[in-house]
Amino acid sequence: MQYISHYESPIGRIVISSNQNALTGLWFEGQKHFAADPGAEYEERLTPVNKETEVWLDIYFNGKKPDFTPPVSLMGTDFQMTVWSILCSIPYGKTMTYGGIARIAALKTGREKMSAQAAGGAIGRNPVSIIVPCHRVIACDGSLTGYAGGLEKKGFLLKLENAI
Repeated sequence: MQYISHYESPIGRIVISSNQNALTGLWFEGQKHFAADPGAEYEERLTPVNKETEVWLDIYFNGKKPDFTPPVSLMGTDFQMTVWSILCSIPYGKTMTYGGIARIAALKTGREKMSAQAAGGAIGRNPVSIIVPCHRVIACDGSLTGYAGGLEKKGFLLKLENAI
């Protein structure tokens, strides 16, 4: 069973999805790859995990780095899981390039190399925006590209963290 709640952020409404134990989704309503139907069974309910996520978001949107992370349960391919684990290693207020993530992912998966586009495809399907910080990934020239929630939101999040 999935439990859905909504959070009003300064940059748009966010949908929070959890199971009994962990956060399973966090999306801006209507974003690309938005999981409008998070599973066969779901109900609107503010669970303890959803509430903890809201507290995390309150701290974050007040311009502070939260000192905790709600429990997160990600489901994806092995490659996606590798890329998402790299995203989680990007510190608050810092950025990494798509190419940098591709190089690390190649090393972790025993490949000689990997394209930045392949990494970008996995990044774009991150189901837990902001907490799994896909917004901290930028192009090699420093430009903002490829955020499923929209580039305006990506810019806002990076400015909030003083990353740009």
